[in-house]
Amino acid sequence: MSETALAAIVTIIVFGAASQWLAWRVGLPSILLLLLAGFVAGPVTGLLDTDLLLGDLLFPIVSLSVALILYEGGLSLRFSELSGVGGVARNLMSIGALLTWVVAALGAYLLFDLGWALSALLGAILVVTGPTVILPLLRQIRPSGAVGHILKWEGIVIDPVGALLAVLVFEALLSGGAKAATAHVLVAVLKTIVVGGGLGLLSAGLLVVLLRRYWVPDFLQNAVSLMFVSAAFVAANHVQHESGLLAVTLMGIALANQKYADIRHIVEFKENLRVLLISALFILLAARLEVTDLTSVALPGALFVGLLIVVARPVTVWASTWRSTLSRKERTFLLCMAPRGIVAAAVASVFALRLEEVGYEQAGLLVPVTFTVIVGTVAVYGLAAPVAARRLGVADPNPQGILFVGAHGWVRALAQTLNDKGYRVLLVDTNRDHAAVARMAGLPTYTGSILAEYALDEIDLGGIGRLFAVTPNEWVNVLAIQRVTRLFGHAECYQLPPDTESSGKRSLHKHLQGRLLFDDQMNAAALEERFAAGATIKATPLSDEFGYADFRNLYGPDAVPMMVIDSNSRITVVSAKTPPDPQPGQTLIALVREQAAVAEQ
Repeated sequence: MSETALAAIVTIIVFGAASQWLAWRVGLPSILLLLLAGFVAGPVTGLLDTDLLLGDLLFPIVSLSVALILYEGGLSLRFSELSGVGGVARNLMSIGALLTWVVAALGAYLLFDLGWALSALLGAILVVTGPTVILPLLRQIRPSGAVGHILKWEGIVIDPVGALLAVLVFEALLSGGAKAATAHVLVAVLKTIVVGGGLGLLSAGLLVVLLRRYWVPDFLQNAVSLMFVSAAFVAANHVQHESGLLAVTLMGIALANQKYADIRHIVEFKENLRVLLISALFILLAARLEVTDLTSVALPGALFVGLLIVVARPVTVWASTWRSTLSRKERTFLLCMAPRGIVAAAVASVFALRLEEVGYEQAGLLVPVTFTVIVGTVAVYGLAAPVAARRLGVADPNPQGILFVGAHGWVRALAQTLNDKGYRVLLVDTNRDHAAVARMAGLPTYTGSILAEYALDEIDLGGIGRLFAVTPNEWVNVLAIQRVTRLFGHAECYQLPPDTESSGKRSLHKHLQGRLLFDDQMNAAALEERFAAGATIKATPLSDEFGYADFRNLYGPDAVPMMVIDSNSRITVVSAKTPPDPQPGQTLIALVREQAAVAEQ
């Protein structure tokens, strides 16, 4: 038995990690591959029997995992993101939720013959979208401007709202009678708001006090954070079912927006934990399904998914964005993002079991219908949203723009060259003179430190996908790399090589550095010296008649290749470990001395 359990756990880990990696490689939504992996591991091959593996622990584990995911999502929400669009986000989570509930309930009643009671419950369950699907899609699509913030807020906050709505309907079903149902609903709402919200805010406050007074060492911050989150979740649920989701979401939001304690360690840990939890949860719940359950609702399920996509979402977006400042393209993109996730699956599974126990025979349909909606909406939105974002011009899933930390001479020249070719650039510098010169040249700038607490919240990173930390101070470069790596990934964070001569041959720890730009000798001093001596940044188109060898013959060995632009407008940065290999049809950007070319002639 122990070996079987071990094999099942390893199956979850292997299938989950492999699905996430494969999804990243091929550019598909990870949720699709996770669901497919769960089907293969469970009903198709029988490698994973979740009920046998976890038994009565399955749903407690799922519930706690969902709570941690919502907490992590709350940690990513800042009120500054809602500037100018807070009304739209609020409407989507209130008016939009009610409209979705009505449309989904009507559709369930007409297509599945569930009766009004179960149809209303299913509609409430399917109000949620959820961070388990929204956040991975937003990370893949990277929408620009306010629309990404709106979707993130909706995807995270709508989960406790939808769960509360489902609980209210569930309480009404069990209470019987309109008068008793009304009393139960009012009491449930009051308990959820007071207990759930109160415990969430109280837990956040206590954690901030502990961190601010340094009563928790760094290596225990994540463990103590998990302790508070778990305790708040369980305590709130003990008083009112599903109010724990509101507690953990508010706790995350409160921590994210306070200014008294540093929570970066907690945020980074939760981001990594989220990937593991999402992978495990989707595989666990998908493995519980029976193929016959899905096929039994296949046709009405497909029609139901179409109703949610074609009717419910457009009505919701139209009502929520009425008289807003969003452009037509941004509103259209909001139509393309309403996938359902793990919260809907978990809530449907729990309620189906409890309703079957009290005599609702049709309650067993809640789970296969919910999973049909999850698969259908994730497939449609996951495949359509990236295409729609590109067509509408609201996102670039593989942005080629560059964030420059530093705005001195040669950096401005490089940024100007890229800007002239249509790439998004942004220069960040604490030196007001450098920033002023860059701004007068028409280059987007941010005057301030990249290390400032809210700098990344104030900077619009739309169209930007890599970092160049190019200040003369190697420690500022290293700190900038550490700050921004979580946004772009280590592979897209570059810095200048350290000046080992001025630092007495000291070298930085390799794991602290970004990828070294250009070559090992091109530190800040060397580049400044060449630029001051008259070198310029030049973009040279290569062809069969004038190739890279001809470029080298013309400009000599002192030319510094910086990046190559291919025929698809993709940039390949030259680094110390990736020497340039430009081909005909590509454009080479390099630091060259024009007098070298004249001398050759």
